[in-house]
Parts: sequence; C-alpha cells; structure tokens
Amino acid sequence: MIKTIIFDFGDVFINLDKPATEREFLKLGKIPSVSIIHEINKRYEVGEISTPEFITIFKKMLPKASEKQIIDAWNAILIDFPKHRLKFIKNLALEKRYKLLLLSNTNELHINWMKKHLPFFNEFRSCFDSFYLSHEINLRKPGMSIFEFVLEQHQLTPNETLFIDDTKENTDTAHSLGIHTWNNNPKTDDIMNLFTVKSDLF
Repeated sequence: MIKTIIFDFGDVFINLDKPATEREFLKLGKIPSVSIIHEINKRYEVGEISTPEFITIFKKMLPKASEKQIIDAWNAILIDFPKHRLKFIKNLALEKRYKLLLLSNTNELHINWMKKHLPFFNEFRSCFDSFYLSHEINLRKPGMSIFEFVLEQHQLTPNETLFIDDTKENTDTAHSLGIHTWNNNPKTDDIMNLFTVKSDLF
C-alpha cells in the first residue's frame, strides 16, 4: 500500500520544451558543442556553480549575447503549468492520505522564472510535505544518492513509496531501490490520471 508519493516537476506538472534551450543558444552564436550545454547544466543543477558564474561561462562562449538573452534562452525550456494539475495536487494535499514530496533536477534561474511567471508557485509548493530541488540539496537524479537521501530523510519504506518521473533513467534508479515507479509520457499521460494508471498500487 502506497503511503508516500514522490513527484518530479518538469513534464509532470509544468510542461517543457526540452530542445528549446539548445535551439535558442544556437541563435545567439556558435557553441563549441551541444554536449557542453549539458555538462554546464549538470554542474549548475547541483549548485556547483552559482548563477553569476553560469552566466559568465555562457557570455564567454557567446560574447555578442546579452545577459538577458542568455537567461531567456536558458528559460526557453519552460512552457506552462496547466491549472488542472494545480487543482489535482491541492486536492490530494487536502485529503492528507499520502506524504507528498517533490524531487526535481532544476536550478536557480528556472525557479526564479517560475516564481515570476506562476502566481500560484508558493501555493503549489505548500502542497508538499517537502520540496527537494537539486541545486539546493547538491544532489541530482538519476544518481542513487539522491533517492537514498530522500528515503533516509523521511524514513520511507521503498515498497510503500511511488516515484513519478518522465525520464526513464530516473525511474530505473528508483526501481532498483525497490521504489514503485511511473515513467510517465508527457505526450500521452497526465498526472491527474495517476490513480487510474496506477490503480494496482492504491
């Protein structure tokens, strides 16, 4: 029986356009390789580099780009947060049937964008018992340590825990620890259908 549900953020609640950042950066100039963006992202998502350092790195690669253009390109991945998903998590929180956790690979610039463009961000955040952001806890999915950290923090039993994420690599790690998983497809699945899709667990 599930007692705790751990949710990813991107493409579970907020819709993403994952190729958008690379596409927008390439409009600003020539980047040595796309893989560099991914490497910088990994470092930024675990708080290894600060936001000013992050911007400086890209300004060196894209000397003609302004700081605003760099930030806008970085945030281009973020699209919208459908209100029905907010209603879903608010209702789930009110029921108090499950411990609700959020576990997201993210960074300061993306969170700042959400705070500015999503007037209900704090309301959304308050629905969760804990809100884990990779850049704040210095751990990142799909590393096993981030899941072990959450399990230990809340003394969770893996078999009583469900983890939902659109990235298979992430759900594979969670599954290896005995956690139930839903590797949702953002093109065909919606979080509000959770209890239908995973009815065997509830």
